[in-house]
Amino acid sequence: MYNVTEQFAELNQANVAQATKLSALALENADKLAKINLQTAKSALAKGVENAQAVAAVKDVQQLVALNSTLAEASVQGALDYSKHLYELATEAQAKYTALIEESWAAYTKGAAAWVDQASKSAPAGSETAVAAFKQGMAASMAAFDQFKQSSQQVVNLADASMRAAAANATKVAATAKGRK
Repeated sequence: MYNVTEQFAELNQANVAQATKLSALALENADKLAKINLQTAKSALAKGVENAQAVAAVKDVQQLVALNSTLAEASVQGALDYSKHLYELATEAQAKYTALIEESWAAYTKGAAAWVDQASKSAPAGSETAVAAFKQGMAASMAAFDQFKQSSQQVVNLADASMRAAAANATKVAATAKGRK
């Protein structure tokens, strides 16, 4: 027998489970970001003290110029490392969110298909055309989501490739500048 109340209860339970997973994932990523930022702050403080001591030990202009170049290079490398950590965190989080969305979509489509099948069996005689139109609408929306997902993945892949190329180029430039000394 077709029990609407039971189906709504199952749907609500599934939604609560997905919301719980999403919340846990968001907290996990916030924790990782906080750790990266705290570690960066500690490192910046230690580097600041070290740099201040190095500046205090300068005895002439040539040493100051050389130290300035060294400190600038270290700052650029630190910024690159920080950016790399943030990018890795964002990439990992994006992959986990994508997996969660795909899992939710798969569960939704399975549940929707079961609901449509059950509803079509319980539909009054003569409503076959309406049921067929509804099924076509569901199929079209699922196909549209799949197309959107593919397009989004292409954009993510392009952005990832661009970011990696930019990071590699920045590292190369920093290494070249270091080699000129």
